[in-house]
Amino acid sequence: LIERGMPDTTGATAVADGLALVARLLPHARLDSEGVPVVANYIGGKWVPPTSCMSLADLGPATTTVIARIPRSEKADVDLAVAAAAKAQPAWGALPMQDRIVWLNRIADELEIMVKDVGALESLDTGKTVALATQVDAARSVSNFRFFADFGASMKDDVFEDGTAVNTVLRKPVGLVGLITPWNLPLYLLSWKVAPALLMGNAIIAKPSEMTPLTATLLAEVCHRIGLPVGILNIVHGLGAEVGSPIVGHPDIRAISFTGGTATGKIVAASAAPMFKKLSLELGGKNATIVLDDADVDTVVPMVVRAGFANQGQICLCGSRILIADAIYDEVRDKIVAAVSKMTVGDPSTCDMGSLISTEHRDKVEGYVKLAQEEGGKVLTGGCRPSPELPGAFLRPTVIDGLDIHSRTATEEIFGPVVTLHRFRDDAEAVRMANATQYGLAGSVWTADEVRGFDVASRVESGILWVNCWLYRDLRTPFGGVKQSGVGREGGIYSVGFFSETSNVCVKLAHPRVSRADRVKRVAALAALATIGMLVAAKFLRK
Repeated sequence: LIERGMPDTTGATAVADGLALVARLLPHARLDSEGVPVVANYIGGKWVPPTSCMSLADLGPATTTVIARIPRSEKADVDLAVAAAAKAQPAWGALPMQDRIVWLNRIADELEIMVKDVGALESLDTGKTVALATQVDAARSVSNFRFFADFGASMKDDVFEDGTAVNTVLRKPVGLVGLITPWNLPLYLLSWKVAPALLMGNAIIAKPSEMTPLTATLLAEVCHRIGLPVGILNIVHGLGAEVGSPIVGHPDIRAISFTGGTATGKIVAASAAPMFKKLSLELGGKNATIVLDDADVDTVVPMVVRAGFANQGQICLCGSRILIADAIYDEVRDKIVAAVSKMTVGDPSTCDMGSLISTEHRDKVEGYVKLAQEEGGKVLTGGCRPSPELPGAFLRPTVIDGLDIHSRTATEEIFGPVVTLHRFRDDAEAVRMANATQYGLAGSVWTADEVRGFDVASRVESGILWVNCWLYRDLRTPFGGVKQSGVGREGGIYSVGFFSETSNVCVKLAHPRVSRADRVKRVAALAALATIGMLVAAKFLRK
């Protein structure tokens, strides 16, 4: 590769640079005999090895080499984290919210200083491009803490008065909360949960994906460095069955916030529901991108391509089903294929697309490309690996035409760089096609007519719809899906509500008072009576 003038991003130099980056950003990690950083759990403000003394290899997807070793924890480690959290939570929950807001801003300050390092570490651990990891993952993690700090500062208790009593709605901490996060947007989604959980006075036991554990550990390093009270944030690494399951099943953990696949979400729900835990599930999606016949094709196509292939299609919000109006189908199809064919795949520091999360996941995605062909689909571009010289989990972006909207390829979540194209005759058919799936997370509509776009979007069975944009987020709005895309909502007051318990305190007034609204009504009534009296008197005098 070097002889051909290409950067050695998948060779020995890249591996050495990656190990050095991990060691620099996670200073608690010792190096093993091969120079690989060995990460610990973060429990009760200390870096703690697993009770099992066993480890898991963390592979960098772009090189398929070991970049770190993480604890293979078990129930005993979860119990230690719960004990630490239970000891710390009462004092944390008793702090005034303004004090907790200060801590959120301090975390944001530290992460903001490290944005480039966070992006580099996230790219190394996930295989995504450095640009995406820096501009989206790292930057959004900062904004998550900033947003909830500002949101908390603007919150007020709800108060209801009727003149005889005053009702005040109080928000109290849930207590101990379990957070389980996925591999596609590791710190982005972890911070989305950690920030409101801390704001509302809870102590956290978090399990990041064992495939992308490094930025969660970096967050713990940050919290440790700034002196966040010990036991408030606990990070326990390991496998889902060995760590995630004990977190979900622990009787002292009163709320579970899970983001991941629908199949795993069902297991989480089955375990948590009988214990009456608060439960938030953000699950899979098979989202429709609807291009109406009045759309500006040249403007829309780049956005549709971005919606389909951002992060190698490994975002639950990606539009993997592209529904195109019959009148412009051929033009849109050809321009999508042309744009996708030009996308470069490889070096995460320079290319348009990086690697998938693992070679095993790539095999799964390739299996769907084969299935699509068996179902009658035609691969218009992609569907293959970019080069045998690239050792990572790389796959070219793939566009498939000719599939029935009810085919497995068009209805099952692939979670990779694969989109399918479908033709519709009118808006009603577009809506029916968009709803022809068990999922209902997100979708987008593209049109020159905003009113028409709103009408179509309002009929799609999804929790989040965009018109003439994609991934445009106002963090105050509810985030979550319907059908098999999840239970509950996150964002703004919805996250605050999940991570708190409400209590209504009703005080009966010894001396009932008239509310301002009632006083205004009484004054208005008296004024009306006075006016009527004057009119009657004037009429009498005229007689």
